[in-house]
Amino acid sequence: MEILKPESWKSPIGYSNGIKVPLSGYAVFIAGQVGWNADQIFESEQLLPQFEQALINVLTILAEAGGKPQDICRITAFCSDKPEYLRVRGELGAIWREHMGKHFPAMSMIFVSDLLDHPGKIELEATAVIAAQ
Repeated sequence: MEILKPESWKSPIGYSNGIKVPLSGYAVFIAGQVGWNADQIFESEQLLPQFEQALINVLTILAEAGGKPQDICRITAFCSDKPEYLRVRGELGAIWREHMGKHFPAMSMIFVSDLLDHPGKIELEATAVIAAQ
């Protein structure tokens, strides 16, 4: 994977503008994951624990395909609580680094009025490319 950043651009913080991926290996498309556990139960109504669980869910599905966090090339996040997101943004970064290290794929954050699964506040979908062995 190659991070794409035009030389004259300021470096983005916490994401990459683009990723170039070689065409060998496997593409893995992970559907939107909310912050519930394996039994589809929300253990919290707060954004931070839901974000961590949603990220764990993404990584668990990726591991099923034989992938690791560094294989993720794109994540789209849908969040229904912008004020809470802005309040806990730094803490979200710490959770990110705990599970993803310093790997920052191309990312988008989209604020929505609601999510299908109540009381979900965040949903993460991901695309990964696992290199051929």
